Amino acid sequence: MKVLPLRKDVAVEETWDLTDLLSNEADFEPTLAQLVEDALSFEQQYKGTITNAQKVIDVLTAFEELQKKFVPIGTYASLNLETDRTNDVAQMRAAKFGTAIGKVSSALSFVRSELLALDEAVLQEAAALSPLYKRYLEELLKQKPHQLHPEVEKALAAFSATFDAPYKTYNTTKLVDMDFGEFEANGEKHPLSFVLYENDWEFEANTDVRRAAFQAFSSKLRDYQHTTAQVYNTHIQQEKTMADLRGFNSVIDYLLFDQDVDRSLYNRQIDLITKELAPHMRRYATLIQKANGIDQMTFADLKIALDPEYDPRLSMAEAKEYVEKALAVMGEDYNQLMERAFNERWIDYAPNKGKSTGAFCSSPYGSHPYILMSWNEQMNEVFTLIHELGHAGHFANTYEHQSYLNSRPSLYFIEAPSTMNEMLLANYLLTHNDDLRFKRWVISNIVAKTYYHNFVTHLLEAAYQRKVYELIDAGEAVNATILNQLKRSVLEDFWGDTVAISEGAELTWMRQPHYYMGLYPYTYSAGLTISTQVSQRILKEGAPAVEDWLAVLRAGGTKSPVELAQMAGVDITTDQPLRDTIAYIGHLIDELERLTVEIEAVQQ
Repeated sequence: MKVLPLRKDVAVEETWDLTDLLSNEADFEPTLAQLVEDALSFEQQYKGTITNAQKVIDVLTAFEELQKKFVPIGTYASLNLETDRTNDVAQMRAAKFGTAIGKVSSALSFVRSELLALDEAVLQEAAALSPLYKRYLEELLKQKPHQLHPEVEKALAAFSATFDAPYKTYNTTKLVDMDFGEFEANGEKHPLSFVLYENDWEFEANTDVRRAAFQAFSSKLRDYQHTTAQVYNTHIQQEKTMADLRGFNSVIDYLLFDQDVDRSLYNRQIDLITKELAPHMRRYATLIQKANGIDQMTFADLKIALDPEYDPRLSMAEAKEYVEKALAVMGEDYNQLMERAFNERWIDYAPNKGKSTGAFCSSPYGSHPYILMSWNEQMNEVFTLIHELGHAGHFANTYEHQSYLNSRPSLYFIEAPSTMNEMLLANYLLTHNDDLRFKRWVISNIVAKTYYHNFVTHLLEAAYQRKVYELIDAGEAVNATILNQLKRSVLEDFWGDTVAISEGAELTWMRQPHYYMGLYPYTYSAGLTISTQVSQRILKEGAPAVEDWLAVLRAGGTKSPVELAQMAGVDITTDQPLRDTIAYIGHLIDELERLTVEIEAVQQ
């Protein structure tokens, strides 16, 4: 396995093209300076003028236009850093933008304060005069009980870059300071890094090599556990302080408030999956253990293939073909978007030193989306690719039909369009090849990638995260010892006696940036619950179900998560969709067990 190349040495066609955001790098600082000046001028022009419904519309119109100008330059600064966190120029550029946005946020904080100081009747009149801002004003009114004095809001906005410091420190520690070097297995040395472990070694078929990689990886994480825990404690204490200031009884309620869902949906997602999915996943772990001839199943073995000898490699061009065929059902317009993603370099997929781990889709308003991933030529990465393209298809549709202030749906819903694409890939693969071994390979990828990742990995993160916040709500703090204990207890509760929680597994909390993004982890299973049910509708009904789903994508932030799901024919106010999805996962594992028996009978 090769050592990761430096960013400057990767092929340009494997990187994204950021010139749509900023055509000339030298324009960054003067453009940013001009935008800061524009924001200060906006404050001088409009502060103190929002006195009636027409003035509300006037200021929101100008406010929206100003906000849109910051999107491309901020995205440019962020994406440059994501591809290489060792790049000093990118580091400083992102830092300068963070400083500038703190000044701008402080200057613009009066808009929200003055709007919320108005009588509700005035805001309702404004909503009637301009339906474009109706949803935004309705959401704003919900925040009125939690609004602070205008000068306090201005001060808090000025500290926005400081409040982001824990997340930035976490990423710098993880992707710049941690040097994993090499590890040795069976007398041979191998290179190791965050990207190499999470993209390759975690899936390695050779048990000795895989476990040696896990031990070396965990050892380096352990070296930084106390610093990382301190950074994380700072972040969550900061969230608790904000929750207290804004009058919330719990930091969990504070973080759920903007998601527009109540706590019952949050708790149901965690409790029901932990209880009812665990038996199915234990069966899956046992199946992997038997197929790979492992004496004792450990945490380090959970990501390996059910049939490691049947694991075709494929190029990005071949992945593109899978994407096109799987998403053909979505119609011509949607598929033209997917074609553009490949042809216009929306996707940055070259692994390189300093690149952020995992995958994401950044969707700047007014431009096209950008996808980051590290391609490893394995089938499971096709699921990652089509997942991120789901985000791209979602926001491209939303932005075409919604204004900037109406464009962002609740975080609760954000993973539904992405996991929908994974389900469409699964539907396609399962209906286009009857070979027993291929079918088992496909189903195992669906379980291992789509459901394991979203319903297990992120769900266990959510269960752990809830325990952390319960401590914080009780007035406690956390350190590495406490976080390790919490993570281990969650893993042991879920896997029971089926999987030995290896030493180092408790450090898994150090690997996930989602903990710095509010209550994000549980939304993966929430989104996948919706998309599983809708994908089954598409299988049965075809075009009518697709049209319903496209309407949901176009709706953006104009509806609540419950309303968006209802548009697609799913009622998430009950636990039935979640129970149906868990049952579907159980059915997939039944199929894996059945196919394994058939394949073994043929091979004997």
